[in-house]
Amino acid sequence: MLPCDNHRARDDVERITNKPAQPKERALRDLIALFLRLGITAFGGPAAHIAMMRHEVVEQRRWMTDAAFLDLLAATNLIPGPNSTEMAIHIGYRRHGLLGLIAAGVCFILPACIIVGTIAWGYKHYGDTPQVIWLMYGVSPVIIAILIQAVWKLGHAAITDVTSAIVGTLAAAFSIAGFNELALLIGGGLTSFAVRLGGRIGAIGVVAALSASATLVAASTTTTAVPVTLTRLTLAFLKIGSILFGSGYVLLAFLRADLTERLGWLTEQQLIDAVTVGQVTPGPVFTTATFIGYLLEGWTGAAFATFAIFAPGFVLVAVTQPLIPRLRQSTIASALLDGVVAASLGLMVAVSWHLGRTAIVDVPTLLLLGAAGVLLCWWKPNSTWLIVGGAGAGWLLRGVAPI
Repeated sequence: MLPCDNHRARDDVERITNKPAQPKERALRDLIALFLRLGITAFGGPAAHIAMMRHEVVEQRRWMTDAAFLDLLAATNLIPGPNSTEMAIHIGYRRHGLLGLIAAGVCFILPACIIVGTIAWGYKHYGDTPQVIWLMYGVSPVIIAILIQAVWKLGHAAITDVTSAIVGTLAAAFSIAGFNELALLIGGGLTSFAVRLGGRIGAIGVVAALSASATLVAASTTTTAVPVTLTRLTLAFLKIGSILFGSGYVLLAFLRADLTERLGWLTEQQLIDAVTVGQVTPGPVFTTATFIGYLLEGWTGAAFATFAIFAPGFVLVAVTQPLIPRLRQSTIASALLDGVVAASLGLMVAVSWHLGRTAIVDVPTLLLLGAAGVLLCWWKPNSTWLIVGGAGAGWLLRGVAPI
């Protein structure tokens, strides 16, 4: 069982290190310093962030054991939200209670938000200039290559049996056809659980799951001219932060369905540009909300969108950490999660397809996609350097390939 109070956390420190635990004030300062530094330097996506956190808190500082770290990591996969950010929040809660929960999460998120907000300001003022257009021309195919690689790697973990393969495939197909993404996630989870029951009960459950999904799909995505307001913007990102499972890349599917197709607030190219900014900056990919919020409603919109998408993670970690042992042993939770993860992968496939149609517009962009894919498969460079290379290629091609 994972302790959630400060006394037991300090006992763990003494047991692991054979040294007296630090005073509360110093422990909190160390926590703040660590996650501020990670917020500035943590490039490479959620998996890289979590690896960096493990190195710091298990190997370098010995704040917890590997077994305790893995327990927290498992918990992040049972709740919606950004995995690496929730991991930071879990570590803060384990280390310094509710105050540590807030401190670790805010310090990990804040540097990226400031950087992304600054870039959004520059984009809004200069994003339509020919120079920036050419940078995006080269970067967009690289983003698609990174998305495809993420889908491939996550597929090995998500597709574990025939059921998950079918759920993922159908979710991708229905999403491309315009079905509601939340309905597909719910349908995937219920279908996986129903099949797990087996036999006649399982068959009935599958029908019920698909019926529930079809009912929700009645609200399929259609573009409507809805004006942007702070309230609508906040509620849109609050919904996404409350229901999004899986990799941060699944965020793209939700953003595209809600903000591009249903509400018409963003163009496909603006969405790709937002993803690009999320890739080249450190910290969680969910700071894409900061970028979009600024584009739609300035600094106030950036602040509201950022708060709305991250707030559910703080609440869910505080509520679920004491329940981690029970959640991990629950057959129901495990079955539902398998289906949600498979459906999430299908959504990633669909969003890669949609964005790819916007990014791959001619032979040079197709060649950039292929080159980025080869580099990712054989040399595995940091995605930041690939994006920088794509920007440079777009700049060099500005006199060769017309946009």
